[in-house]
Parts: sequence; structure tokens; C-alpha cells
Amino acid sequence: MKLNRLKSLSPPQVLVLSFAVLIGAGMLLLKTPLATTESLSWVDALFTATSAVTVTGLITVDTGSAFTLFGQIVILFLIQIGGLGIMSVAVLIFLMLGKRIGISERLMIQQALNQSTFSGLVRLVKKLFFFSVTIESAAMVALAFRFVPEFGWMKGIYVSIFHSISAFNNAGFSIWSDSLSRYVGDPLINTVISFSFIIGGIGFTVLSDLFQSKSFKLLSLHTKLMLIGTLGINVIAFLLVLLFEWNNQSTLGPLSLTDKLWASYFQGVTTRTAGFNTIEIGQLEHTTLWLMLLFMFVGAGSASTGGGIKLTTFVIIILAASTFLKGRSDIVVFRKTIPPPLLLKSLAIATISVLFIFAATLVLTMTERKSLLHILFEVVSAFGTVGISMGMTADLSVVGKLIIVFIMFLGKIGPLTLAFSFAKKITHQFVIRKKAFSLVK
Repeated sequence: MKLNRLKSLSPPQVLVLSFAVLIGAGMLLLKTPLATTESLSWVDALFTATSAVTVTGLITVDTGSAFTLFGQIVILFLIQIGGLGIMSVAVLIFLMLGKRIGISERLMIQQALNQSTFSGLVRLVKKLFFFSVTIESAAMVALAFRFVPEFGWMKGIYVSIFHSISAFNNAGFSIWSDSLSRYVGDPLINTVISFSFIIGGIGFTVLSDLFQSKSFKLLSLHTKLMLIGTLGINVIAFLLVLLFEWNNQSTLGPLSLTDKLWASYFQGVTTRTAGFNTIEIGQLEHTTLWLMLLFMFVGAGSASTGGGIKLTTFVIIILAASTFLKGRSDIVVFRKTIPPPLLLKSLAIATISVLFIFAATLVLTMTERKSLLHILFEVVSAFGTVGISMGMTADLSVVGKLIIVFIMFLGKIGPLTLAFSFAKKITHQFVIRKKAFSLVK
């Protein structure tokens, strides 16, 4: 009877249930005495497990001191599965066992990876695993050149593995309470960590497309928008952070010119997805914080390890506004017309996301004694699965922690997936069969 009920679930419902079960299992493991160095409440265990699975990085207890080696490995395990996607991991296990991937499994993968067709799904999952292992391994080796001389072989290798997995999956977890602030001007750390989370944030479909195509013209529209959008928004973020924080004595002010450039670059590019920080977030100028709110809301790419409404969703909405102001009816980019259903889907994602963020912020203003900016920043960071905070996470009430847990979960699976999971029957889906890859989440 229970098996029949599981088979009757829709792909969105299975996806939501799978992540919920994984979070529950992670919570139980983190609550065991073997995983902690101090007493950990059930709410904090749930919060940490959710933050790891959703690759967010918000923490209510310090990862490096509150958890044992076993506990940190559990967190890494949850990050890796959450970053790859639980359905992708399930498919890899099926393939290793020699099992056939049927229609129902392909439906789950399609929903999890936000693809518009069945074509090449299993092949995409294999590439996803290949890219993850390759990039994480390369990052680990590069980081070892910095960490091994500092901590010795055993701890140096472990620290390198921890931060390479956390970075590529855009998790933002660090074993240090100040994140990466001690390496604010270190070229190797800044380059390797940022390269890892930028690559993880552009999406596996983009990586696959780049791997196959020999020229820019042959790339899909999604890949072109992601590459140009990522480059543009990262450059803008870097320059604006540098400008806004130049004379701030609590952030960039005391640093040398070189360190200012590294800090501005890192904090500019980490805001959309990763959650690491090399300067104190709570000391940033309000102008910078409001800028970061926008970038966290936009987020990373579709089928990536990051969250947010997705960069392509944001780009499509901007293109639609520009098209309307020009008095045109069709949204055309790179000589291709954006189908109206895709615009409607983008608007639906953005609208539902804003409503959830507004509702969560409203409730938290009643339960938490913090400023509106502090609360809004925390909520948007959770929704975008970014993980940077102005310092209020550990001080959240029980109700506040549960709300942030829900928002992190929502940000990971996507607002439309959650909405569809509560529908008894999905009567209409926006499916665009231009290529094998969709543009938005």
C-alpha cells in the first residue's frame, strides 16, 4: 500500500520528499554524541542539516568547534549530495548496480535538473559526476599547496578537501568561525575558491555545452546568457563593492591596495551563490548590503549548485521590460525569440519568490529583535542558498530558525516545484523544446 502511494507521487512530490528525508537523516546523525563536541538541540541539528543539504552555509553553531571530525564528514556528505542533487546520486547508484533507468526515473531527473526533455538525461548525470569529481579534486590539490605547509599533511589535506567540496557546491561552510577572513589577500585561496564556486554556479548544462561546442556561435541560448550574465554581474559587483567600501575602516579601509582589490573581487562574486566571506559582512555599508540583497535574490544558474531565482530568469525579465519600453512585442536575443510561456514561467518564479520572502520577513519582524535590514538580509540569503549573514543567525529564536529552515528548503527545490508538489494534479506545464536545456528553474 505504501509502495503504491510512493509510485503515485508526482516528480515534484518525490523531489520534495527525497530532500526532506535526506535532511531528516542528516539531522539524526548530527544529533548523535559521536558528531558533536557539545550539546546540540534538535532545532540546531535540523538547521545545520538543512543548511548543508540545501548548500546554503548559514550556521547556528560553529562548524569547526561544535562538530567532531565525524560530524564534519556528515556535513560534507550532505553538501555533496545536496550539490549534485539527490536524484542524480540515485541514478549514479542505479548505473553502478547495472539497473535500467526507466521513464519514472527520467521524470525525476528531468524535474531535479530542470530539463525540458528526456534527451540525454543519463548522459548529463554522468557528466555532472565527472565535472564534480574533476573540479573538486583539482581545487583540493591546489589548496593543499597552501594548507599543508600551514597545518601539516593530515590536517592540511582534510582542510583542502573540506573547502574544495564546500566551494564547488556553493555551500559556504568553513571550519573557521571567520570563514576565509584570515586569507583576505591570499591570491591562491581567493582564486581557487572563487573559481570553484563560479564554475559550480553557472550550471552543469552550461559546462556540458562548453565541453561539446567548439565555438561561441554553437552554444545554446541558455549558455550564452549565463556566460555573459555571469561575467557582467561579477564585474559590476566587484567594482561597486570596491567603490562603496573603499573608505570603510571596518572593511576595506585598513587594507593595502592589493588586498582591497582581492577583498572586493571575492566579496563581489561570492554574494550570488557561495556564502564565503573575507571581510566582516555586518560591518559593510548599507549601500553595499542592499546591492548584495539584489545579487543574492538573482542567484546562480539553472541546474547548478546555487540557488536564487536564477540568473537567466532575471535576464529574461530584464529583456522583457526592455522590449516593452521599446514598444516591441517579441523578446529577441542572439537572433532567437524567447517563447511567451518561458517569460510567464520567469515572472511566476520571481513573483512567488518575492511573496515568500515578504511573508518570512514579516513573521521574523514579529519574532526577532533585529532591524528590518538584518532580517531581510537573512531571509534573502537563505532563499538564495547563499549563506552570508550580518550576524543574526545564531541569535534567532526557535520560530525564527524554523522559518529560515523552510526558506532554505524553498530556495533549494524552487518555488514552482514546491507549489506543484502540493497540487493533486498538474494541469499545465510550461515546456520549451527548443533544445535539451531549459533557461530557468
